[in-house]
Amino acid sequence: MSNMNENKKQEVIITGFGGQGIVLAGRILGMAAALWDRKESTLVQSYGPESRGGACCAQVIISDEVIRYPYVKTADVLVCMSQSAYEKYKGQLKAEGYLLTDKDLVTPNEERDFFSIPSTRMAEELGRAMMANIIMLGFVTAVTALISEKAAKEAVASSVPKGTEEMNLKAFAKGYDYGLSKLKGREKKSLGNTGAA
Repeated sequence: MSNMNENKKQEVIITGFGGQGIVLAGRILGMAAALWDRKESTLVQSYGPESRGGACCAQVIISDEVIRYPYVKTADVLVCMSQSAYEKYKGQLKAEGYLLTDKDLVTPNEERDFFSIPSTRMAEELGRAMMANIIMLGFVTAVTALISEKAAKEAVASSVPKGTEEMNLKAFAKGYDYGLSKLKGREKKSLGNTGAA
């Protein structure tokens, strides 16, 4: 997998079902990139026929240059928070792209490297199932480095309902730390493998 920071333009699809805060996660990602990381970003959102429980998708493009077309053609990053969303959008992910999933809700059925986090379960443990999207956003930030941690935190704090900022930042930190530990684990594994050769 290539380092996200090397590419001038990143195309991201965040998807799941209505009620999971998919569009909010996309909005926070785009805001963080535009307002705090000083990049260009666009957000296109779509819902299934019924919003809660139906398919939901946020397409975010982050670029160092002007974005001329706001729709994602092939995703560099695909974030899936439901199995049906994964089935629907997996074909749009580049071969070398990042696939990130909710561990308990998505089982990838292809030979592809991917990262997963039990974001919904972690949110329930925090007492707020509705914060699974913020935990996932922290995870995405750590694994892909699409946006800086500082920008992401600023965007989370200014996007969530007043009075819930601290709780949401705690959720973000949980996802971010989980992502860092996943990366560290992979690094150790690859060092171990090369050492054994």
